[in-house]
Amino acid sequence: MSEKSWLHSKWMLAIVACMAVLYILIMGNLLFVSGRTPGMYYQYNLVPFETIRPLLLERERYNTDTWVKNLFGNIVLFIPLGIWIPWLFRRCRSFLTFSSTVVLLLLGVEVTQLITRVGSFDVDDIILNTIGAWIGYAVFKLFLCSPRRTRN
Repeated sequence: MSEKSWLHSKWMLAIVACMAVLYILIMGNLLFVSGRTPGMYYQYNLVPFETIRPLLLERERYNTDTWVKNLFGNIVLFIPLGIWIPWLFRRCRSFLTFSSTVVLLLLGVEVTQLITRVGSFDVDDIILNTIGAWIGYAVFKLFLCSPRRTRN
């Protein structure tokens, strides 16, 4: 069985789909449920790099836990998104279509947080989450989608 065929077999697609559902449930809990209550005073950020810039340039102002969660947490948690979206949805295998889909999905999450006042709307979250999804997309393209090279 070739590498392409087992990666896209019905069983493998079913496993990836189940993992995607589990990922969505975990992320839904993290983004909307776990330790989150609607706030009376809601904060939001519409200015790109407004929260990223101080974390990068004034790192000594923040404890390591805050710094790591805000920067790397927002990136690492969205790497799986970059793997399973193009794996499950063939239309999302081009970089532009994938990126558009991810940004719209993340915008939907942030707008939902704005409307429900759970979490906070932050354009920097969209930027960092998209970078994470791009890393996952690169992993998908490099290791899962590329044909195996053989020696002659």
